[in-house]
Amino acid sequence: MVRSSSAGLFARRIGVVSTVVLLAACGAPKSDSSSSTSSSAAGSGTSAAASCDKASLKTKTAGKLTIGTDNPAYEPWFSDNAPSNGKGYESAVAYAIAQELGYTKAEVVWAKVPFNNVITPGPKAFDLDLNQVSISEDRRKAVDFSSGYYDVTQVVITYKGSPIDGKTTVADLKNAKLGVQVGTTSYTALKDQIKPSKDPSVFDTNDLAVQALKSHQVDGIVVDLPTAFYMTAAQMDDKGAIVGQLQAADKPEQFGAVLPKGSALTECVTKAVDALRSKGTLTQLADEWLSKQGAPKLS
Repeated sequence: MVRSSSAGLFARRIGVVSTVVLLAACGAPKSDSSSSTSSSAAGSGTSAAASCDKASLKTKTAGKLTIGTDNPAYEPWFSDNAPSNGKGYESAVAYAIAQELGYTKAEVVWAKVPFNNVITPGPKAFDLDLNQVSISEDRRKAVDFSSGYYDVTQVVITYKGSPIDGKTTVADLKNAKLGVQVGTTSYTALKDQIKPSKDPSVFDTNDLAVQALKSHQVDGIVVDLPTAFYMTAAQMDDKGAIVGQLQAADKPEQFGAVLPKGSALTECVTKAVDALRSKGTLTQLADEWLSKQGAPKLS
């Protein structure tokens, strides 16, 4: 995963190069709210009776909603390093959250905030921040989270022209020679979902797995989708390709909006995210900005 696990630390800046425009990140979030509830994801001390009317919201600037993200802001989460243009998954989600809270696009203000400043204790330059930050109990000690707006899925990547390049079903992968990093959720997904006929090649690190893929020692490797975009864009010398996404796990890793610890807005932002998930908006935006831009789902 990105922003949290050692397996994906090097992918903290997915799409490190501007060519990531061809990528998109990760699988669509689930359409129901079973994987992220307001009480479990928010982690805030706000009152359950808090009003979420725009006039009652206490933001950094009255009548404005300040949303933070990193600089540069990479594809496919944002487009052209311009969060305010509404293009890219997280930019679109940010404006959808703002709309749920009663703010127009003109009332949204963007702040450039380095990743480390987002998750560490202390004053914040934003009301909420969207920056591919994985929800974790450890981080909740320093900041609040909304419920999850993005469910991270596992992905199979390959090299262009490989035996599995262009395959569209999980069944097409069963006889492939696949690799994976040891002790990861990717390994579990490979064994449980693909159920390969051959024992997978297991590597100590994802970097070693990538080297094996580049030298065609394996047909493909399984990684989380954010990492997949980084690998195919920055590590595979434009010779990598995403085969497709596996089905999301029952309890997937999730990205959540970050808010200052104890923020009065946490409950309302969580309600907004839950509403977007319930209405199918998150899925629609993921289909528009992620799945259709290079990360199809395997049937």
